[in-house]
Amino acid sequence: MNFIEQLNWRYATKRMVADKAVPQEKVNTIVEAFRLSASSYGLQPYNLLIIEDKELLKQIQPLAFNQPQIVETSTLLVLAVWDKATQERIDAFFNLIASERGIPVEALAGYKAMVEGRVNGADEASVFNWMARQAYIALGTGLAAAAIEEVDATPMEGFNPDALDELLGLSAKGLKSVVIVPLGYRDEANDPLANAKKVRKSTEDFVVSL
Repeated sequence: MNFIEQLNWRYATKRMVADKAVPQEKVNTIVEAFRLSASSYGLQPYNLLIIEDKELLKQIQPLAFNQPQIVETSTLLVLAVWDKATQERIDAFFNLIASERGIPVEALAGYKAMVEGRVNGADEASVFNWMARQAYIALGTGLAAAAIEEVDATPMEGFNPDALDELLGLSAKGLKSVVIVPLGYRDEANDPLANAKKVRKSTEDFVVSL
């Protein structure tokens, strides 16, 4: 399987086959790709929610401008960023490193000070935007994994995040939704873009050599 061919194959699917569920092993692979994605400092200041309940998906659809993929999907992924980079969360991150690598947490003091300097030295909006960018790195990794698995994945910012957060009770979890991704299989009979040519800048226009 050629990675570039699969990237050419993928697109932001507008309609999905409602009765064709993505096999669990493929969902697991895509979720694992999100988990293993790069993030600044390795901090992963976000969580991935998996929603498969059909009734809940129906409640989410009007919050996402009634886009049909929301109820046609078998699995909806929600990337949600920490509302705040608290000291407790930073401490938990470094305790995890120490535990996984079998080293004393004190050995990570310099590294920890660097992370604390990044999140403590800026206003909350700036830190949140930085954390959201980390989630988007994970999004790119997840979309690429879905393409390899030949699963359609449509990234969506077109939803009401405050309303979705309230519906899902994310405030109590210290999270804020930033992007949602329905997984499924393209409905070629009803999606006008299913057989459309992929349009991107040419390499010559895209790459700037210095």
